[in-house]
Amino acid sequence: MAKRDMKAIEARRLEGARLLKRKVSQAEVARRLGVTRQSVSGAVGKLRGKPLGRPKHLDATQCEGLRRMLLQGALAAGFATELWTIKRVRALIKREFGVAYSSTGGWELLRSLGFTPQKPERRALQRDEQAIVQWKRRQWPALKKRPLARDGPSSS
Repeated sequence: MAKRDMKAIEARRLEGARLLKRKVSQAEVARRLGVTRQSVSGAVGKLRGKPLGRPKHLDATQCEGLRRMLLQGALAAGFATELWTIKRVRALIKREFGVAYSSTGGWELLRSLGFTPQKPERRALQRDEQAIVQWKRRQWPALKKRPLARDGPSSS
């Protein structure tokens, strides 16, 4: 689906309003602008069109502020762990900017800011990296199965 050229639509509306103020009939305005008479009738008195879709909740300055807060981390924002969840991001937006986002809207906002979903690694807090390395060197080779000795050449 092609995007509408909002500037062209706005220019056409303003031209229509100018013609109507000069007492040109609605039918003639419609013919000159290449639109239906009903469109002219519905546009009478409307000089500015609204952008399509839901309005953005945060402006560019607020979005940049949100980006900085997210990059500082969840701990700096007052959360118990460093993990950002969509629920936490929505709570931060509500607390800092007074704007409520839906889950979907929150994801769309994060994507527009350049963030992508991340899945944290699940590791035990008691994990001992040195013990794991030693086990892999000493015990793992003994547990691994060795290939069987072959008597002759392979048939394949």
